[in-house]
Amino acid sequence: MKTHKFVSQILSAGFIALFFVFLPAQLVVSNNLDGSSVSETGNYVEYKGQIVDRKTGYPLPFASMNVVGTNVTMVSNSEGQFSLKLSKDMLTPKVAVSFIGYKNKQLFLSDLNLQHPRIEMEPTSVELPELRVISKDADELIKAVLEKKGENYFDSQTLMTAFYRETIKKNRSYASVAEAVVEINKQPYTSQKSDIVRLFKSRKKADYSKLDTLTFKLMGGPFNSLYLDVMKYPEVLFTEDMMANYEFTFDRSTYVDNQLIFVLDFKQKPDKTDPLYYGKLYIDARSLALKSAVFSLNLTDKDEASKMFIMRKPFNARVYPFEAKYRIDYREQDGKWYYGYSRIELGLKIIWKKKLFNTNYLSTVEMAVTDWGKTVEKKSNDFKDKLKPSVIITDEASGFSEPQFWGEFNVIEPEKSIDSAIKKIQKQLEKK
Repeated sequence: MKTHKFVSQILSAGFIALFFVFLPAQLVVSNNLDGSSVSETGNYVEYKGQIVDRKTGYPLPFASMNVVGTNVTMVSNSEGQFSLKLSKDMLTPKVAVSFIGYKNKQLFLSDLNLQHPRIEMEPTSVELPELRVISKDADELIKAVLEKKGENYFDSQTLMTAFYRETIKKNRSYASVAEAVVEINKQPYTSQKSDIVRLFKSRKKADYSKLDTLTFKLMGGPFNSLYLDVMKYPEVLFTEDMMANYEFTFDRSTYVDNQLIFVLDFKQKPDKTDPLYYGKLYIDARSLALKSAVFSLNLTDKDEASKMFIMRKPFNARVYPFEAKYRIDYREQDGKWYYGYSRIELGLKIIWKKKLFNTNYLSTVEMAVTDWGKTVEKKSNDFKDKLKPSVIITDEASGFSEPQFWGEFNVIEPEKSIDSAIKKIQKQLEKK
């Protein structure tokens, strides 16, 4: 299938698992994480906390935060934790927090409790209308979303600052962590031009002893995240033969700050045998803009699915994907929507010949836009040293060198497991 091959090149070949013969490398590393809720360093103030459900106390992962009156944004990690750095010149900063199914909340960061810096979100209690009142045809709704793309999404070049992270986990232990701040020259959504990326700052930690005699690397880096922007790169999901490949049905609608959100379920049709996707689309009812997409790859045919991810593999092993999950979130500013956050989780199982136990690798790739503005021509020229879509970030990055490495850049707060892994990797490398 022609479409399937193109999707493989974009979403899958862009996110390729590579196995190389291990070449030892020496890293000089250190780590220091400040657990306080508010701290001042240089010319910025850092606010830390957690976003939770008010009634249950459960963390709300990937909640969106926006500093009111600015383009500065942030997203919470998988445990609802956030870290937000703002200039000291910004007086009494106020943030707006949003999460699907909850009321938007605005608060002054100075009001965060120093003992328990939690932002508690209230589930929406608005009565939902019956689906038959909303629409009778899910196919027509998704067509309308695509027809309004030029109206709903940015129509000019936009310069974005984003934080990128990729991790590789072998069985239950993290083997490597790579992080970067990148600048993105985001092209208009109506343009055929591809986005341009420049690496601004990066670092990595890796314990190669956990990777046996092989290293597992990811090709594509930030481009894997950008190619998930299905409104910019519709070939990922919204292909010309989309209606022939997928079934769309309505799920129960929800709300964000009393604004109706349509929820569409989609899955490949029973007569389609190639590995395709299934998941949910969240559509803003007012503008008919895609707000979020959460989906997975159908891994029923493991042999075909493996062809979508593996460039090279060990000669004495078979490699199959056991998990392939994707998420893309958009944000709205002044009536226009733009790429905000994406996450990929890829799990690969290595079945070794003449070995009793198999090996599982789980890699997570995520990127969050933390600031943006209109691109000026002079700034656009800085992208002469742009990254290639085939980049391997772990080859570009240096070691974890200093506690205040990121300075005033906003980054995604690491999960506790990643934080713990960094410390363990550090100890392993120091012993060597």
